[in-house]
Amino acid sequence: MKILFAAGECFPYVGTGGLGDVIGALPKALKKLSTKNDVRVVLPLYADISQDLKDQMAFVKSINVRLSWRNQYCGIYFVEADGIKYYFIDNEFYFKRKGIYGHFDDAERFAFFCKSVFDILPHIDFVPDVIHAHDWHTALVPIYASLYYKKNPEYSNIKTIFTIHNIQYQGVFGKEIAGDIFDIGYEDLHKVEYDGAINLMKGAIELADAVNTVSQTYAEEIKTPYYAHGLEGIINERSFKICGILNGIDIERYNPRTDKNIVKHYTAKNPEGKKVNKEAIQAEFGLPTDPSVPVIGIITRLVEHKGIDLVACILKELLEKKVQVIVLGKGDRQYEDFFCALAAHFPEKLSVKIMYDTALASRIYAGADMILMPSKTEPCGLVQMVACRYGTLPIVRATGGLKDSINDGENGFVFDDYNAHLMLHTINRAIEAFNDEEKWKTLVENAMTSDFTWKASAKKYFELYKN
Repeated sequence: MKILFAAGECFPYVGTGGLGDVIGALPKALKKLSTKNDVRVVLPLYADISQDLKDQMAFVKSINVRLSWRNQYCGIYFVEADGIKYYFIDNEFYFKRKGIYGHFDDAERFAFFCKSVFDILPHIDFVPDVIHAHDWHTALVPIYASLYYKKNPEYSNIKTIFTIHNIQYQGVFGKEIAGDIFDIGYEDLHKVEYDGAINLMKGAIELADAVNTVSQTYAEEIKTPYYAHGLEGIINERSFKICGILNGIDIERYNPRTDKNIVKHYTAKNPEGKKVNKEAIQAEFGLPTDPSVPVIGIITRLVEHKGIDLVACILKELLEKKVQVIVLGKGDRQYEDFFCALAAHFPEKLSVKIMYDTALASRIYAGADMILMPSKTEPCGLVQMVACRYGTLPIVRATGGLKDSINDGENGFVFDDYNAHLMLHTINRAIEAFNDEEKWKTLVENAMTSDFTWKASAKKYFELYKN
């Protein structure tokens, strides 16, 4: 099968979070399913891509891409890695700037990119069976496919799949730019219009051949107003073509047996090295090195959406117990200030680093005993899966992918309602389990042997493509 991924980011080239991890891993997992699968990825050629990675790319050719009244330069660059062909769309006007999202002209930038996805196909000698688009930045791919490109006999059999990684970010713009920026005529405006504006995610849900989210629970949650951010109407109307497929993680990238960032390597069969990593992370965060004290890690954006308001509500009460908490993240100033101020009052129990550092995150995964994830919503979540891989027990709220990946009392601890003291009760259960050496040993082994590989997820995606 011939599959083309269109996305705004991809590890290791460029990424801001879970989406980049998915695009970095899923194509390779599909290729491993069958060497007959021809899997390719197309991305913008951002300035943020490191020069050493750019040096590996070969220039294919330049073409022009029409976007409404514009006729824009489009350079095509290519590299092959791990059996996957990657194409990069070059246009310095759109992509030679710092940061990949959040610019005033993102509507035009990603409209150009989505048009380019189709216009490069004759020049790379590839007509995919399926184009798989991800989040609002590529929502115009299934929209353009339906409105324009499927009218071309050569492209008429291409199917499109749209994955919702986070429904909160929908690509909402004023209707006045429909023709000028998106090249969508008045006769088709209703297909992308929602609640008085252009909503690209709504258009993709309407026009893609299939839609999925990144966990089964999230696929059900977004049918309700609390989770759908206004799109529950179209989600329920089109529920017949929406499913949920839980993400996996790259187990070679997240591997305590080989991770260069941690102090001592270890495995599920030989987990003794975790004790050395615990001592090291306690020291790195300036905490007393005591193996009998449970260490709870928090690796997240410090925002209410991630449940940080719950943590703030009970943290002082928690720190009165025999426990240490280490925090790594950035976010809202009120939460940054709160953690830093409380750390000054509990210097031997709470340590905070207001930053994000992937190498330090690895050392926390390896050294902490538990990871706290009390999210309000979590479409999939990767932190809980990575934590399990390193034998660090997740404490999570039962939402989205957290609910689908963590089983209470087996490979972590789960609470249902969004309630601070219910969360504290669950943390206390985890601490009690930690103090039972044999029980904790079993939980750690269960966590480390949980199957979060991409293999099972890739099979489900492949079945979706075939259907």
